Amino acid sequence: MTDFAAKARELMPQLTEDLIELTKIPSIAFPNHPKEEVRRAHDHLVELLRGAGVTDIDSLDLPDTSPVIMGHIPAPPDAPTVLLYGHYDVQPSGDESLWESPPFEPTRIDGGAIRGRGVADCKSNLIAHIGALRAWDGRPPVGVRIVFEGQEEYGSAFDDFPPQKPELFAADAMVIADMGNVRPGEPTLTVALRGAADLVVEVRTLKKAIHSGEFGGAAPDALLTLMHALSTLHDSNGDVAVNGLRRDPWNGTSYSDKEFAELAGMLPGMPQLGSGPIGERLWHGPSITVIGLDAPAVDTAASAVVPYARAAISLRVHPEQDVKEGQRALVTHLEKLRPFGIELTVTPGDAGAGFAAPTGGPAYTAMQKSMRKAWGNTPVEMASGGSIPLVNALSKAAPNAEILMLGAEDGHCGLHAPNERVLLDEIEKVVIAEATFFAEFAAGFTASLFLDTMGVPPCRATTDPTATPTPQSSRPPRP
Repeated sequence: MTDFAAKARELMPQLTEDLIELTKIPSIAFPNHPKEEVRRAHDHLVELLRGAGVTDIDSLDLPDTSPVIMGHIPAPPDAPTVLLYGHYDVQPSGDESLWESPPFEPTRIDGGAIRGRGVADCKSNLIAHIGALRAWDGRPPVGVRIVFEGQEEYGSAFDDFPPQKPELFAADAMVIADMGNVRPGEPTLTVALRGAADLVVEVRTLKKAIHSGEFGGAAPDALLTLMHALSTLHDSNGDVAVNGLRRDPWNGTSYSDKEFAELAGMLPGMPQLGSGPIGERLWHGPSITVIGLDAPAVDTAASAVVPYARAAISLRVHPEQDVKEGQRALVTHLEKLRPFGIELTVTPGDAGAGFAAPTGGPAYTAMQKSMRKAWGNTPVEMASGGSIPLVNALSKAAPNAEILMLGAEDGHCGLHAPNERVLLDEIEKVVIAEATFFAEFAAGFTASLFLDTMGVPPCRATTDPTATPTPQSSRPPRP
C-alpha cells in the first residue's frame, strides 16, 4: 500500500490552488443568479477530473436543473465499485458587509485555512475526491462512479431521479462527501440525518382591520389567536409537546453546552431550549421552528385589531420516523386546537425523509480503519439535524450499497454563514482517508469473494441483501 500521508502532502499545494480557483467561481444555482457561472464551475471540474484519470465523463441534464457531472472508472476484476458524491453549487453570499474579505475572493487566513463562500460546503470535498484519485494516479483498486451535483442547495429534479436509472448509480459503497467532523481533528462519520417537513398555519377572523379602541376586547384578534396556537407546540422547558413525534437517546459524540452556545452565536446568559442531551435534541428527536410570520410590521402598525395572520413552520423529525407521519402529527395537533373557539387552517408543504445508515458493514469498517490512519484518532459517530434529500434516492437506487457520510467540513467552519472557511489540514486528512479506503475496501472485498468460493457464509452486504449489519451504536439498523 502506498504511503498516502506522504502522497497527500505532495499533492496539497496543487489541490489548494485548484480549490482557490474553484471557489472564485460564484456557482449559485438559485433563481436570479447567472447560470453561466454554474456551468463554468461544471466545466472546470470536468477538466480536473480528466486530469485525475477519469476519462469516461458525461453530464446528466434534467429539466430546470443544473447539470450533474457523471464519471466512471471501471472496476478491476473482482473489485467493488465506490460512488463519490459532492456538489459544486454554493449558497448565496448573503450580506457581504459581514464578510471580512469578499466571498468569492478566496483568502488564506491564519491557522492554515481558506475563507470564501462554498470553500467548505462543498468544494473542499470535491477537491478531496480528486486528490484521492490523484493519489492513485487515476487507477484506484476499485471501480469509481462520480456524481457531482450542481443544484443541491436549492433543490432540483435530481433529488428523486436516481431510482429511475439505478444502473447509473450501481455501487457497493457510496462516499457522500457533504459532511465533516464534529470539530477539527476529530474524525467523524455521520450516521443519521433528520427528516424535514414544512407547513403553514393561518387564521382569518375579520373582513378587515378594525379600530382597537372601538372593537378590541371582543373582536377576535387573528394574531393573538395564532400566537396562542404556536405556544402549544412546546412545553415550559422548550421541549416539543406534539404527540406522535419520536425521540430516542443518542449515544454518539456531541457538542458541549459551551461549544454549542458558541457555534449557535447565543447571546450571553441565554438558555438553551429543551431538556436532555444536546445530541438527542439536535439529531435524535424532533424540532419545531417558526421560520416566518405574516403580521403587521411594528414600525407601521395601526391601532387596529388584526384580521389575518399566518406562520410558516419547519419540522425536523427523528431520522427513522416516517417524515409524512411526523408532518401529519403536527397537522393534527394544530387542527384540533380551537384558540378562543377559532378554527385554524393548516396546509402541509414539502417533506423530505430522514436517513439512518447501517453501520458495521465491510465498507464502514474499512472507512473507520482508514480514518484512524489519517487522523491518528478513533472515528466517532454523529448525526445531522439537516437533511440531504439525495441520500435517500441513492439508497433506493442501490439498496445494498453502504453509505458513508464524511468530509473536510467541520462544526466550526461556518457553512452557509458569513466568513465560511475550511482547514487545509482537514482536506489533506480526507484525501489520505479516502485513498486508503479504496485499498482497504478492495482488500476486504476480495477476501470476501475468496471465502464465498470456499463455501464460507458471506459477510458482505452486497452478497446477501437480507443480511443485517451489526450496529455500532444504540440505533437499530435501518429497515
